[in-house]
Amino acid sequence: MTGIIMIIDGMADRPLKEIDYKTPLEAAHTPYMDEMAKSGINGIMDPIKPGIRAGSDTSHISILGYDPYKVYTGRGPFEAAGVGLDVMPGDIAFRCNFSTSNEEGIITDRRAGRIRQNTDEIASTLNSMEIEGFEDVEVIFKESTGHRAVLLLRGEGLSDQVSDSDPKYDGKPPKEVLALNSSPEAIKTAAVLNKIVKKSYELLKDHPVNMKRRENGENPANIILPRGAGAVPDVMPFNEKYGLNSACIAETGLIKGIARLAGMDVVEVDGATGGIDTNLDNITKSIIENAKKDYDFILINIDGADEAGHDGNLQEKIKFIEKVDKVVEKIRQIPEAYFILTADHSTPISVMDHTGDPVPIVINGPEIRVDEVEKFNENSATKGGLCRIRGRDVMNILLDLMNKSEKFGA
Repeated sequence: MTGIIMIIDGMADRPLKEIDYKTPLEAAHTPYMDEMAKSGINGIMDPIKPGIRAGSDTSHISILGYDPYKVYTGRGPFEAAGVGLDVMPGDIAFRCNFSTSNEEGIITDRRAGRIRQNTDEIASTLNSMEIEGFEDVEVIFKESTGHRAVLLLRGEGLSDQVSDSDPKYDGKPPKEVLALNSSPEAIKTAAVLNKIVKKSYELLKDHPVNMKRRENGENPANIILPRGAGAVPDVMPFNEKYGLNSACIAETGLIKGIARLAGMDVVEVDGATGGIDTNLDNITKSIIENAKKDYDFILINIDGADEAGHDGNLQEKIKFIEKVDKVVEKIRQIPEAYFILTADHSTPISVMDHTGDPVPIVINGPEIRVDEVEKFNENSATKGGLCRIRGRDVMNILLDLMNKSEKFGA
């Protein structure tokens, strides 16, 4: 048997007045997700625990059966591993946004117009930049998908105990990075980061890529905003933990990084952007092809619904969910598989950020105790046989269904 967990990033939502108090998932036409609900066992899931606003990183860590309160050191190391950087002990890693700043130093677009192309050229300009007064610190910079990037600091006397530079909202300047304790290492790292943010604007404001973007009426990617500092976590390899041969098919560097640090095989997919423009056909083909290989566990993450939620774009979220439904149609046909469909968190249109609301979950497969739920959505799932579970329960349930769990007791 193959175990498949398909996570639709940020799919869950809250009822909205403009669609008769339905959620986008309820409003969307999803016949194949509904078929899963009819033929499976349903429930709702708290990715971490009730009321906790989970990040995509911490929720995936939890769903994979790790304790995020012990494993999670910050988002940076996962992003760094996800883009293929060889992260070493002592390195401090940050996730970054390519952003747009005006001449007064105000961030006018935190995601630089959702930039998609030529970020590698921008990244090469920033990679190996020298920081005056801190020549002993090596700066390693690499683009990820879309507006995302990774910054790695390597050298003696560094710390991950520093704050973020991201102001979180447009119309504000970058935050001054502060040391979170009084250690010389934290103070040094904060000073390095503040200089990097300032120098990134100096290097990028007249970059050829940005000059062309301005000519085309697009927001330039002329500054970087580091956040999510972290050191490399020490985790038991996933395959060793569960006795499985695993693979991950994901779009963003973050989820790929979690998989790589857990020792899973990461499958790259052409055209997987992490946005609503992602190539779902290629993702579907990759899932089906890899299900035929020697893997007995596949983790899938599809990200576009989360992007639409963060943008507050209701119609785009509904349309993307409907597109994913056609992916579900084909994956359901994979033989001899337990298929789990869920989300990693809610990203409500009304909030434009993650919330602590539980998400729907459904399991299909041989000998499933089918309940009476007929629709896959946040409200219908509350009536399901799984009742309310936590993310950390998912792998235990899956292993038991696959007859791979160990008996507890005599």
